[in-house]
Amino acid sequence: MINKIVLLGGGGHCKACIDVIETTNFTIEGIVDKKINVGKVLNYEIIGNDNDLEELVRKNYLFLVTVGQIKFPSLRIKLFEKIKQADGRLAIVIASTAIISNSSVIGEGTIVMHQTLVNSDAKIGSNCIINNKSLVEHDCSIGDHTHISTAAIINGNCVIGKRVFIGSNAVVAHGVHIADDVVIGSGSVVIKNILRKGVYAGNPARKIN
Repeated sequence: MINKIVLLGGGGHCKACIDVIETTNFTIEGIVDKKINVGKVLNYEIIGNDNDLEELVRKNYLFLVTVGQIKFPSLRIKLFEKIKQADGRLAIVIASTAIISNSSVIGEGTIVMHQTLVNSDAKIGSNCIINNKSLVEHDCSIGDHTHISTAAIINGNCVIGKRVFIGSNAVVAHGVHIADDVVIGSGSVVIKNILRKGVYAGNPARKIN
């Protein structure tokens, strides 16, 4: 069984991901980061840059994108697609402290972080961040490349699009649909469907950009 992971991105989110991975059965082989960054991240070696990805894929490692996502996920998507185009494999990482329903589905390249709850029949896409202490309730659908931030609550039967950012402590009411490419500000309360991309904030959430 392959359990060695190469992490793509060596910043602050990488450190948070390392803390999660160390609670699992995966082993961190090293970190890929910008060429100018050399050394270690939390005692793990930086073993290459983006130009080394194809060679690392040939070594049959798993990969996880550990670049953070504040608002827009363009860099995360770029790295994810580089691995896919090279026929690489992406890990699904679930913290030992997370509670995941047996009937839920989690896509490749997604990390579910500390003390998160993913309830029955929830479907989470690929290359997502389900961050610490967040809640994804029953029958929700979360699109690819989406970040559910710390302590955010997604209530039952919600449909969250692709490339969405839900800020910390935001609440999405039962059954709400959120379109692709939407940013929800921290602490916002979403009580109605959001059908147009943009930035929304407040209680109730309104479009601000």
